[in-house]
Amino acid sequence: MHFRIERTMKTKKRRTPGKKIFPSYIGKVQMTREGFAFVIVDGEDDDIFVPASKTRGALNGDLVRVSVTKESTFSDKKKSTTKAHRREGVVVDVLERSDKPFIGIYHSSGKGAWVLMQNRVMPYDIEVDPKQAEEAGAQKGWKVSVLVQHWDKGESLPFGKIIEVIGVPGENETEMHSILSEFGLPYRFDPELEKAADDISDKITPEDMKERKDFRDTFTFTIDPEDAKDFDDALSFKTLENGNYEVGVHIADVSHYVTPETEIDKEARSRGTSVYLADRTVPMLPEKLCNKLCSLRADEEKLCFSAVFEISPKAAIRKKWFGRTAIKSDFRLTYEQAQDIIMAEEDSPTPKDHKARELHYALKVLNELAHILKEKRRKAGAIDFERPETKVLCDKNGKPVEIYQKISKEANWLIEEFMLLANKSVAEFVAATGKTFVYRVHDVPNPDKLASLRQFAKSLGYKMGGDLEGKKAAGAISELLDRSKGKPEATAFKDIALRSMAKAKYSTDNIGHYGLAFADYTHFTSPIRRYPDLMVHRLLALYLNNAKSQDKEYFEQECKYASGREALATEAERTSIKYKVVEFMQDKIGQEFTGHISGLTDFGMYVEIEPTHIEGMVALRTIKEDFFEFDEKLYRIKGKRTHKIYHLGDEVRIRVINANLDQRLLDFELV
Repeated sequence: MHFRIERTMKTKKRRTPGKKIFPSYIGKVQMTREGFAFVIVDGEDDDIFVPASKTRGALNGDLVRVSVTKESTFSDKKKSTTKAHRREGVVVDVLERSDKPFIGIYHSSGKGAWVLMQNRVMPYDIEVDPKQAEEAGAQKGWKVSVLVQHWDKGESLPFGKIIEVIGVPGENETEMHSILSEFGLPYRFDPELEKAADDISDKITPEDMKERKDFRDTFTFTIDPEDAKDFDDALSFKTLENGNYEVGVHIADVSHYVTPETEIDKEARSRGTSVYLADRTVPMLPEKLCNKLCSLRADEEKLCFSAVFEISPKAAIRKKWFGRTAIKSDFRLTYEQAQDIIMAEEDSPTPKDHKARELHYALKVLNELAHILKEKRRKAGAIDFERPETKVLCDKNGKPVEIYQKISKEANWLIEEFMLLANKSVAEFVAATGKTFVYRVHDVPNPDKLASLRQFAKSLGYKMGGDLEGKKAAGAISELLDRSKGKPEATAFKDIALRSMAKAKYSTDNIGHYGLAFADYTHFTSPIRRYPDLMVHRLLALYLNNAKSQDKEYFEQECKYASGREALATEAERTSIKYKVVEFMQDKIGQEFTGHISGLTDFGMYVEIEPTHIEGMVALRTIKEDFFEFDEKLYRIKGKRTHKIYHLGDEVRIRVINANLDQRLLDFELV
């Protein structure tokens, strides 16, 4: 998140000759369960540590003014092997309370009532009005959502208002709804909105077909996860007489059904994105739209917004066309089914059905083209940060029964490359006009953090050459990742490189996408689940009709809002996975596992156990053999007496000692 910086010199105190005066800043609070906090300031690489005694009523998410009292020693190279200290400060003023609620357990006694906190970012219980709690439907021992209203000087606890009663603790619905509520995300649609969606006609009329290209007779298919219901993209394929291929990237035309300023549009904008929790999807659009009307289901005629390419066998783009279309998908494939076809041997039996033969041929050709496109991106400077995705398999009651890593294969890459091509091409088309547009941008990495990566790599015997400034750094990063591929340290290098990267976001200022090595990039391919894609469709439609440039300031604000909603959704998704992982590990306390160190802090090491990549914390205080200190520059901890060193990426043996569902934390100890 981004906030303004304010640097003000202390003026009330007399200056002492020779004494340094530190600035003050404005930023957001990240609170801890122990009561101390970190203030995150826009434009500053490092946060500011605030001791518990100096938070002065600030709570997690609050906008505060903080005055620095101690400068960081991390930049002192002479101290790279000793314990360094981050900047330290004191909260001067709480400028704005967070509008995000806290989740806790309602309790009442006599004339008093409280919400008891179990949250990792809330060290204080919250006092509430018993009458207001009763009116809200709160019951003793139930989980509730509470919003802090004030915490005035002299009050022992913050005072708040219960805004939602969630349910009985421990029940799956309660816990998933708690996570959504914690991040201010809705988990249901109003009945009126569902009805408005249900009333939308599913008939394609002659009027709908005006100014649309008809692809209903062109061979078309979708590839999606097995459990997917919202199919928002399809590919069409045709071999042309000149030997080139026509490949159509067809995207659900949500903008045809969801028009600006309708109630459905307002709700979609408010949500910003679909949210993918461990055991469910919370859609951006009502079910009628996302799973039926707009979903590109097989054997159903659907309206699309498309990017159509003429591509040579060497993957050179000869022609591009953008516009509205109608399609009829011939096949609905899962990624597994598509992968089986791609991997089938050349001498495998040819399908007897004409459509099936066409599908097999199309997938083989498209896979070859995708590989060429991917290699072109890599040579242009794209960085492959791909890591297996943690997936949770739950039973019908939401109980996790398996944790596994989803690994992308050729079928995934095929779809990815053509979606990237469509996104890039749409962005290039609009960028050439100079008109206001919604871009997906990714800034250059932090050179200081890349220098730390170089130093860490050197400590493990790797030479990371090249310039680490700006776009030139991509080659050095990619080379390091390539050389370490398959080795224990590879994950550590990838993690550190990722931490050096800026976060991708939406913006009307087109600075390019560093990670993908694209000068122009947008999100066009998922309007069912991302509101920015819907904005892109609307803008593209206007500009294809030669409309004037739209209001840049308005769309920039929309971009900032959408980026914020995306960040919240991502955090909620991660939190739900953490919860299910901890739930899965509850009956494994006392068991031993092999893992590798995935993170290091002042107070402990994070360890990912194999093969599930489940992550837990080994607190440094639990390592009895020595007193260990964290060396941030070399990403290691070192024993003061034994000089034993643990590096990021090292293999270790751990025992599970605690699985705390309330705080979604796993505790390990070294064996």
